[in-house]
Amino acid sequence: MSGLAGLIAGHHPAGVYRWHAAYDVAEVRHTVEHAGWTFGHVDGWVLETEADFHAALAASFGFPDWYGGNLDALWDCLVTVLVEPTVLLWDGWGPLAHAEPDRFPRILRVFHDRTVEHPPFSLLLRGEGPDLEVGSLD
Repeated sequence: MSGLAGLIAGHHPAGVYRWHAAYDVAEVRHTVEHAGWTFGHVDGWVLETEADFHAALAASFGFPDWYGGNLDALWDCLVTVLVEPTVLLWDGWGPLAHAEPDRFPRILRVFHDRTVEHPPFSLLLRGEGPDLEVGSLD
């Protein structure tokens, strides 16, 4: 897990990354949480809409009831609820990117904007999808 280990150790800056490692989600969770970071996981292979994505994200992080399932509420939760260093692993992000080609870049922008805030936050996009202008953690 050298790319992930480097991210957690601060050798890579927080950011939005493509990640091709095939580690089991439980292994990734263990690595992230063992380092004292918060871990979230979204299984995008089973999501069909942006609303499904927001619901999965809320469940993964335990967002409060006021989370409205929109980009403004997402930003609010990313900066007020996730107050520890955090890694979000989004498996299967490609289906939503293809289904919502106008909305998907806006979703990524919210995550990208959060990566420059404190504490560290990184989004790992795992799986196939359209070309993105994001770095690779591999």
